[in-house]
Amino acid sequence: MLVRRVTIAVLFIAASAAAAGFPPINYRHRTLPNGLEVYLIEDHATPTVAINVWYRVGSKNDPEGRSGFAHLFEHIMFKATAHMKSEMMDRLTEDVGGMNNAYTHPDRTVYYEVIPSNYLQTLLWAEGDRMGALTVDDANFKSERDVVKEEYRFRVLAPSYGRFNNALSKDSYAVHPYKRPGIGSIENLDASTLADVQAFHSTYYRPDNAVLIVAGDLDPKQFDAWVDRYLGAVPKPSTAIPRVTVKEPARTEEKHFDEHGANVPLPAVGLTWLIPQAQSDDTEALQVASTILSDGDSSRLYQSLVYKKQLAQSANANADTREDTGLFTVTAVMAGGKKPEDGIAALRQEIDALGAKPVTSAELDKAKNLIITGALRERETNDGKAGALGEAITQFHDAAYVNRGLERLQAVSSADVQRVVKKYLIDAKAVVITYTQEAK
Repeated sequence: MLVRRVTIAVLFIAASAAAAGFPPINYRHRTLPNGLEVYLIEDHATPTVAINVWYRVGSKNDPEGRSGFAHLFEHIMFKATAHMKSEMMDRLTEDVGGMNNAYTHPDRTVYYEVIPSNYLQTLLWAEGDRMGALTVDDANFKSERDVVKEEYRFRVLAPSYGRFNNALSKDSYAVHPYKRPGIGSIENLDASTLADVQAFHSTYYRPDNAVLIVAGDLDPKQFDAWVDRYLGAVPKPSTAIPRVTVKEPARTEEKHFDEHGANVPLPAVGLTWLIPQAQSDDTEALQVASTILSDGDSSRLYQSLVYKKQLAQSANANADTREDTGLFTVTAVMAGGKKPEDGIAALRQEIDALGAKPVTSAELDKAKNLIITGALRERETNDGKAGALGEAITQFHDAAYVNRGLERLQAVSSADVQRVVKKYLIDAKAVVITYTQEAK
């Protein structure tokens, strides 16, 4: 009966996506006794497999005064385990023609590999070993802390607009931990201890806080046996997993922030607004609005601020939907000799215009085609399929969204775009950021 229910569910998912004209991602799901969620996407188009492990821990889970811990473990997880030497994951993937990497997001940390399918057993063993037997010792902690600190210098302090990018979140959130820099801070990392790091690891890096997704050329029965053997054996801790319960309050007024950097050749400006979590019915319309504003040389921000008015060197918009309250941003780096206040006024004007009347059908169709084509292109690979499914599971809390999301994007209307702009991008509730050269 269980097999029949799973089969019916998979067929329903496939039919739903196919009805909209989009090739579906067919998947199978089960949960192991230790709480690990396992998803399988069988695809024999190429003799490769993609392995993703999504941990439900991101920079928002960093302890107070210890920003950067999730990012730190993005690095430590590639160090030694009980049965592997440091950097062994590189040898197991790169030496057979594959690849591996990881990234830290405010809501999650993701580790992924793409390898020839005949090495799947080895990599499942390796993922089980670093999930259940990672070596979190003083040597690994200090070496990777130094790496993260150097990355902070390289990505935040050295670039002209690194501090500006950090300020967009820092100034936009009043209380939510999204305001903390995901990359960490040198001061917080220097203040951390091995005991702090070990406690963070034991709290979050565990099977009942993880999702395993494998896509590609594999035999389902053999895959199940290997997963049970190598990952099903990882014990589930008895302690509860703490979750972020802080809710960002609604804004009631406009706020202004003046930020500065050490090497800022031209001023930058930004406006931000709070938007609902990813599961909102308005998510897709906000994504389309962002694309209309800034995707390509024909976008509204480029045409207005860069090409016609020549106020800015660049202008961008982004609808950053997250598991909790998201952020809609519009930014511009000013052209030489142009005033920041003129850039702010021009950004406001474009937001107002987008909400004043519905966009044309040509503009709407172009934006939706850009988003959908990009998504479909990503899904041509096993890693792209696994990534799309992982985002649906962790950000939208619904695996079926991987197939339903494109259909929802296709259904967005001009009226929907106008409505969400007027609803969320309210002038009187903007955070306005001006970024200039700090005093010498």
